[in-house]
Amino acid sequence: MADRVVLYDTTLRDGAQTEGVSFSIEDKLEILQRLDDFAIDFVEGGWPSSNPKDDEFFERAKELELKNSKLVAFGSTRRAKNSADRDEGLASLIAAGTEWVCIFGKSWDLHVVKALQVSLEDNLAIVEDSVRYLCDNGKRVIFDAEHFFDGYQDNPEYAVQVLEAAKNGGAEWLVLCDTNGGSMPYDVGKATEAVRNSFDIPIGVHCHNDSDLAVACSQAGVRMGASMVQGTVNGIGERCGNANLCSIIPNLILKMGVNTAVKDLSKLRSLSTFVGDISNIFPHPGMPYVGDRAFAHKGGVHVSAMSRDQRTYEHIDPQLVGNRRRILISEMAGTSNILEKVRELGIDSNREDTKPILDRIKALESQGFQFDGAEASFELLVRRFRENKRPPFELQGFRLFIDSQMGSKLTSEASVKVMDLDGNLEHTAADGDGPVNALDMALRKALTRFFPKLNSVRLTDYKVRVIDEKAGTAAKVRVLIRSTDGKSTWTTVGVSENIIEASLMALVDSMEYILMKDGENGDR
Repeated sequence: MADRVVLYDTTLRDGAQTEGVSFSIEDKLEILQRLDDFAIDFVEGGWPSSNPKDDEFFERAKELELKNSKLVAFGSTRRAKNSADRDEGLASLIAAGTEWVCIFGKSWDLHVVKALQVSLEDNLAIVEDSVRYLCDNGKRVIFDAEHFFDGYQDNPEYAVQVLEAAKNGGAEWLVLCDTNGGSMPYDVGKATEAVRNSFDIPIGVHCHNDSDLAVACSQAGVRMGASMVQGTVNGIGERCGNANLCSIIPNLILKMGVNTAVKDLSKLRSLSTFVGDISNIFPHPGMPYVGDRAFAHKGGVHVSAMSRDQRTYEHIDPQLVGNRRRILISEMAGTSNILEKVRELGIDSNREDTKPILDRIKALESQGFQFDGAEASFELLVRRFRENKRPPFELQGFRLFIDSQMGSKLTSEASVKVMDLDGNLEHTAADGDGPVNALDMALRKALTRFFPKLNSVRLTDYKVRVIDEKAGTAAKVRVLIRSTDGKSTWTTVGVSENIIEASLMALVDSMEYILMKDGENGDR
C-alpha cells in the first residue's frame, strides 16, 4: 500500500454530469477555490471545447492563484480518422492553458470493436499518438483507461497493452477506471496489484457507484498499490454517481493510516454542504461522516452507554470531520437521551426530574408528534417544565375566510387576536396565498406590535405528513415548519386532525421559540 495517496476531484466534470446539475461558471470557480483550500491535489475543471461554459471557465481560472491544487483539463484521445496534430479535441486541451491534462482512451476490446469500430492495433496507436502529442506540446498527461476492469476481465493482455501504449507516449499516471461501476472490490484489488507489479509509473483508480461499491473498490485499489484516487464531493456523477471523496478521504486518513495532502479534516462537512448547496443536491442525511444523521443517536441504550464512553456507539469523534453529535428525542428515548439533550441546551438537570419530561414526550409522540425533527418545540417543552415560564403571548382566537370567484383562484384571509403579558390585545387581519400563509401573515402582523423582532422571521420550509392514511380525510396530520431570522434556523411541530390547527400550533411555537431565545418570556 502506498504511503501517500494523491486525491483527484472530478466534481466539476464528472459530477456535473449528474442529472439535474448545471454549474454556472461562478459556481465552478467557487468550488475550485474551496477544493484548493481543502488541499485536493488535482481538480478536473471540465472538458474544453465540449461547451462554451467550460471554455470560459478555463480562461477565467487562469486569473486564480491556487495554493494547493493543480487544475486539470479533461478530454479524449484523438478521433480515429484524425492525426493528432489535426484533432480539435487535443488542440482545445492545449489551448486550455493547464499544466496537466487528463485524457481517456478505450481499454476494453469490446468498446474498441463495437463503439470505436477500429481494430485493436489502431486503438493502441490512437492512445500512444494522443499522449505523445500532448507531451510534445508541453503537457503533463494523466491517462484514464476507460472500462479497464471490464476489459481486464475479458482480455487482460489487451487491457495492459493499452496502458503500455499510454506509458510509451509519455503518460505520468495510469488510472484504472470502473466506468460501468459493476466491479467487485476483490476484482479491482487483484487487477490493480497486477498492474502495479508491471509498471514503474504510478497507478490510480476511478470508480463509479452503480453497484454501491465505489468507495470499497477505490480503497481496494489503494490497498493493492494505487496511489491516486479519483472521485467527487458527495459522490455525485453520471447515473448512480462516482466514488464519494467525503467517505474515501476520512477512511484513508483515519482508518487506513494513509498520508494525503489534506491536513484539516474538520473542513470536510462544510465542503460537503457547500457543494450540496451549489449543486442543489443536498447530501443525504445518512451519508457517512458528513450527513446530519451520521452521529445522531435515538435509542436510549445507545445514549446511556455513550454518556459513559462515547466510543461505545461512535466510530470517530464527529468533530474530526467538522460534524457534531445529535441526541434525538422520541418515544424510543430513555432518561439518558433527555439528560444529554437538556444538558446540550444548557439547562441544569438530573435523572429524577427528567422523568416527567420523558413521560410527556412519549405521550405526545403516541399522538403523532415527532421531536427528533423539531428540536425547537422540544426545547420549548423542556423550558416550560423546568423554568416555569409563561408564554410571551396568548392566542385568543382566529378566523379564516376563503373566497372563490368564477374564473379566479381561491383567496384566503385570516384574522387573529393575540394578547401580551400585560393584557394588551391586538386584533388584526391579513391576506395570503392560502389559509396557512394568511394565518402566518396575520399572526406575525399582530405580534410585531409587541415584538418588532418578529419582522425578521420568515418561513423557509413547510411539510405535512398524514399520520394514519387509513383514516382518510379524518386522519391526523403532522406539520413541520422551519423558520429563520437570517441568523439561525429552527423547526417546530404541530399535530391535529385539522391541518389548519396543526399548522397554527407549529407557527405559534416558532414565534414563541425565537422570543424565548431573546429573553421575552415572563415568570409566573
